[in-house]
Amino acid sequence: MLAPLIRKIRPKRIPFRHWTQRSAVAIISRKGPQGDEILLIERATIAGDPWSGHIAFPGGKQQTSDSSTRATAIRETHEEIGLDLMQNARFVGRSLDLLTRRHNALKPMIVTPYHFRLTAESNVELNMNHEVANVFWIPLAFLQDTNNHSWLHWSPFNDSSGQRFYSTWLHRSISLQLPCYYYQGSCIWGLTYQMLSDLLNAPEISPSTPSSR
Repeated sequence: MLAPLIRKIRPKRIPFRHWTQRSAVAIISRKGPQGDEILLIERATIAGDPWSGHIAFPGGKQQTSDSSTRATAIRETHEEIGLDLMQNARFVGRSLDLLTRRHNALKPMIVTPYHFRLTAESNVELNMNHEVANVFWIPLAFLQDTNNHSWLHWSPFNDSSGQRFYSTWLHRSISLQLPCYYYQGSCIWGLTYQMLSDLLNAPEISPSTPSSR
């Protein structure tokens, strides 16, 4: 069950978060045929987009019209996959802030994951916009099975399509092994993997009051 895992998370906020670019994602779960499942999206392939084809959670950058980063996650989810979380889900909690940066930008960016649970009576139809190529549900049991943990060979000298444009020697000398999951032909790594890891490996601590900022 996901609920006990989420309740164990004590959200940690990065002190300077209000002076950085803020983003938020929605980690959405439901009861599926194999137990709890988590929703993931495959980003559409767009020329010049370094995140093309990546597996992610619905979400994006905070806009000035958003009252909070939680509102950002709700808005972006509705825009990207047509799911109204206010009507079809309940807010469960939030995870740890993650520090990253936008591609080719020096300014740091903080991403905050928010957890939502589809209500039992929800029978939602997802409608993807141009930013999303696919939506799928991954069983929690798959993520918890250590036999499904794998590794990705990654190099910073790859372009956004994954083609090498530096020498093979240079690629191999700086190539990294990063933890990941492979599920139905999709590779789940990077920030998405980290968010899942934070959820699955939450320590046994007293739960804190959920926050939306």
